[in-house]
Amino acid sequence: MTASAESGARLVRIRGHVQGVGYRNALHARATELGLFGWVRNRSDGSVEALVAGPPAAVEAILEWARRGPPAARVSHVDWTPAEAPAKAGFHREASV
Repeated sequence: MTASAESGARLVRIRGHVQGVGYRNALHARATELGLFGWVRNRSDGSVEALVAGPPAAVEAILEWARRGPPAARVSHVDWTPAEAPAKAGFHREASV
């Protein structure tokens, strides 16, 4: 299975107390469980950014999860914009930017 243009890809930015609480690893695990494609990374401004693509219901599920995050996280805001689906399969942790 590969990501397609119809996948409903989103570039997501999560703000709040989301670094140092396992947010990135938890999002990676949840996205993998949902069969999504893309990546997740920490940003230097303290936010977490993710590119998520896959079946629309799975993308919506990860967006809903992102509003809560793992137990130690305190999410204050989640923004997303439409995006191009990633070229490579799987869900990956990317280097911080």
